[in-house]
Amino acid sequence: MQQSKAVCVIFLLTIVSLILIPLQWLAMKAGHPVQRQLPYLWHRIATRLVGIRITQKGKPATHRPLLIVANHASWVDITVLGAVMPLSFIAKSEVEGWPVFGLFAKLQRTVFVNRTRRTETGAVASQIAGRMASGDAMVLFAEGTSNDGNRVLPFRSALLGAATKALENGAPVQVQPLSIVYARQHGIPLDRRTRARIAWYGDMELGGHLWGVFCNGAIDVELTWGEPVEVSPGTDRKALTARLHADVERMTITGLTGREPLDPEAGEAEVQASEATQ
Repeated sequence: MQQSKAVCVIFLLTIVSLILIPLQWLAMKAGHPVQRQLPYLWHRIATRLVGIRITQKGKPATHRPLLIVANHASWVDITVLGAVMPLSFIAKSEVEGWPVFGLFAKLQRTVFVNRTRRTETGAVASQIAGRMASGDAMVLFAEGTSNDGNRVLPFRSALLGAATKALENGAPVQVQPLSIVYARQHGIPLDRRTRARIAWYGDMELGGHLWGVFCNGAIDVELTWGEPVEVSPGTDRKALTARLHADVERMTITGLTGREPLDPEAGEAEVQASEATQ
């Protein structure tokens, strides 16, 4: 039954993709505003087909320019966030060459970053700033990689410089922290072990993980939006990074444990202690 469901999901997503991909390609070539809406539509359909239910606490900022800074646990994050609002992502350059995912990333109007070449950081930050100034909400997974979904890794500060560069266009810029927590599957709370069914990290094989998610589905994910931070010309990038990390970690621990963290520095240890008492 589960395998039949997965085959059905893949078949329907293929049909939807074959319809929307040419439309999105043409919209991007023509610079038509619908290029923001078509990926949003695809992700909305995908979450329904796979069985992903999204709960939001707080709201995404309506202000533009906007940079969203989030934790990262899985490729599923892309579809979850893409189904919430029209937006684009900032991704490592390797993604551009991935089969299927690379194509979808390009059609999502992703900005690719080569993290092995620090000399390119300024140029990429300018590109991101330009996109933000044009009205695009951009998502940065500031950890630089995905993890097991039970913690928040340290944030990298380099690309937050895009928020400062966007100020050069004259409009105030906001940076909003966002926490993504995979809470339940088939109504059963996920713990440190079972959350790995959804988290995709390390050297996990992508095809097998995709198949597992399509087979099982019924995922409940919680998004918690923090208070936006307005960036000014004098904003210290490293201080901003530390503040955003603290906000995302606090919201993530709350989402994982169901309560505010007693010790903001405890992180993963507090999640372990909470699950041990359940």
